[in-house]
Amino acid sequence: MRILIILPNWLGDAIMATPAIELLSQYYPHARFTFVGSFVSIEALKYHPQCERAIVDETKKSSNRLLATYKLAKELGEFNLAISFRNQLHASLLLRFTNTVLCIAKRSWHSMFLLSHTPKISANQHLVMQYAKLSMTNVDDFDGTIRDLMLYIEPKKFDKPTLGINAGATYGSAKRWYPERFAAVAKEFSEKFDIIIFGGPNEIDMAKEIEQNLGVPCTNLAGKTNIQELCANIGGCSLFITNDSGPMHVAAAYKVPTVTIFGPTKHTETSQWMNEKSAIIRHAMECSPCMKRECPLGHHECMKSITASEVIEVVKELGVS
Repeated sequence: MRILIILPNWLGDAIMATPAIELLSQYYPHARFTFVGSFVSIEALKYHPQCERAIVDETKKSSNRLLATYKLAKELGEFNLAISFRNQLHASLLLRFTNTVLCIAKRSWHSMFLLSHTPKISANQHLVMQYAKLSMTNVDDFDGTIRDLMLYIEPKKFDKPTLGINAGATYGSAKRWYPERFAAVAKEFSEKFDIIIFGGPNEIDMAKEIEQNLGVPCTNLAGKTNIQELCANIGGCSLFITNDSGPMHVAAAYKVPTVTIFGPTKHTETSQWMNEKSAIIRHAMECSPCMKRECPLGHHECMKSITASEVIEVVKELGVS
């Protein structure tokens, strides 16, 4: 059985789709998956043992995206089942153009017009649950059990307990706590843990600021890891302190004890999934969750009001040795 899966674009969203993929694997144990998605989502999920093909969708770069989508569909061919975790017109078109009979996507004006199965999935629940219910649309005996997040990248083994610091968040500045405060928290635990600073290519300056404020030996990996290396290094951490971000979900997949600082986003929908040693720090504001990339009011109080001492206390309460 061949199953086409269009992955979410963001790293964190792709990882939150992994329980849905595991459900498909459970109900179709002999299935072979073809993944189509962004570069980061493909790099994270292409190691699945049932993945026979992983393709980075670059149709957006084409001068004629409709034609590029059609050509990609014809290259992919027909499947027994096709599902999109991306609620977007060109994703629906890609499924339709493959001539696959059984096509599933969340209900929207374009999916209803183009695809065979378009269930209504409430957005008022964790994104993992939304993806899982979508994947089980055509399964009659689904018992409602949703698995853990799953990455098939071997975690790194460090010689000493290691604290990972992730101050970045690709979505926008509104989700980012402050480098000097991350540094203050890391310094508090620097005698107990080796420290690794994580960050993407656009977060190198932020990571350097943490390193300078920290003032103790650390490893700065910002801009120096590919997705596989990022996952492996986070997976080897003993403790992770982070903003709401893709790396936060990487840590959850490996059950790394994690403290997450939430500001403008919905923690009920995108918090770590089924990680027992996970704590959230957030201050409820009248304006939150605004879901904006930058603070629309200019004060950023949802993040500014969270102090380093508050985070330090929550880390201690987590009881990580």
